Amino acid sequence: MAEADSERRAKRMSIIVTKGTLDWAYPPFILATTAAAMGLDVTMFFTFYGLPLLLKELDLQLSPLGNPAMKMPMAGGHMAMPNIACMVPGLDAAASRMMKNLMKKKGVASIQDLRALAIESDVRMIACQMTMDLFEYSLDDMIAGPELGGAATYIEVATQAEINLFI
Repeated sequence: MAEADSERRAKRMSIIVTKGTLDWAYPPFILATTAAAMGLDVTMFFTFYGLPLLLKELDLQLSPLGNPAMKMPMAGGHMAMPNIACMVPGLDAAASRMMKNLMKKKGVASIQDLRALAIESDVRMIACQMTMDLFEYSLDDMIAGPELGGAATYIEVATQAEINLFI
């Protein structure tokens, strides 16, 4: 009987979201919304620099510094940004603008759209209470939907999940 109940229960996935740059915002939201569309119960736990992805107002930036795999399509090829170029003032803003324009041109959904889809898909979002306190955020700063929780809340979720991701 317990085995039959286990088979009927939706599989679960948890994601710890720790980064909030433009390029690191996409993987957790794409994986969460895809898994939810496939019938999994999904929980996202936003902590440290991932927490700002829940802010009402997003100004996501990209930094090519330390990212040698970041090669942008240019003039029929792919150009990497040398780390030394990252010292140029305004380079992060320019790289962010280029990436946002490329994503728009290619029809990639925005993070705002993916967040809305996650909420619509009943993805459970937990804002780390310790991080909220540390960075002096309140729930009024956040989009509607996330709940507050701590490490124990996440551990409870993770021990029940078949898939646990750290992004």
